[in-house]
Amino acid sequence: MIQTRSRVLEHVPLAEKTYRIRLSAPTIAAKILPGQFLMLKLPGLNDPLLGRPFAVYDVDFEQQAIDVVYLVIGKMTTLLQEISPGQELEIWGPLGNGFPELSPGPEAIFVAGGIGQTPFLAYAHQLLGTKGFGGRAAKRVIDKVTLYYGVRNKNLLAGVSDFEKAGVQVKVASDDGSVGYHGLVTGLLEQDPPKAPIITCGPEPMLKAVSKLAEKYGVPCYVSLETPMACGFGACFSCVTAVKTPEGVDYKRVCIDGPVFEASKLVWGH
Repeated sequence: MIQTRSRVLEHVPLAEKTYRIRLSAPTIAAKILPGQFLMLKLPGLNDPLLGRPFAVYDVDFEQQAIDVVYLVIGKMTTLLQEISPGQELEIWGPLGNGFPELSPGPEAIFVAGGIGQTPFLAYAHQLLGTKGFGGRAAKRVIDKVTLYYGVRNKNLLAGVSDFEKAGVQVKVASDDGSVGYHGLVTGLLEQDPPKAPIITCGPEPMLKAVSKLAEKYGVPCYVSLETPMACGFGACFSCVTAVKTPEGVDYKRVCIDGPVFEASKLVWGH
């Protein structure tokens, strides 16, 4: 883990209350893998006192920078939206275990709800071979990546064009029917029963439902948890989740044992 101050290079809106911020971080950008995350903190402020976790959205290797996408939902992100290019943030990372290295195959399926699409752009680049991460050469391992993306309404759709430019097929569901399929993203997924590995991120009820669908159709499923964290590197034990073990149930720290887990090993509701 590297802790440093990072200069903001870009800060642009993507959707309603949703922004992409680009941070100059050459050393972290060279190491970070899709599915890992950063902790960000506003320098000089004691409220909020602690940092907050943010998934890596993408890496710009020319600028040696990391993109983060966030939704304004609390004190930290309300203050973060006021940050301008040229200002600095405190950051530490890379953190977490990242997404699995899938075996070569015809397709991978991403399922996102709310702001859960944010870890998937870098992973799409990795799987489709358009970018290499962590010092590794780019290598295509998946022929097709499909993103099933659920939002409350069309105003909250963020980054669809980024995924499409990366070569991802995007299928959208909205709770109010204002865009795409009218209903839950799991309903959209079941219209074409999955036959490929599923990777999912979003609210816990959606993750549980996607996990059950994966079990129903007999496909592997990996879950990226959005658990609140205080430190990000395993010292505070504030982000534990229940995981099945041969002995019963154990509690794993999401920040270092996750945030990505095999869905079949999670104990929902703990």
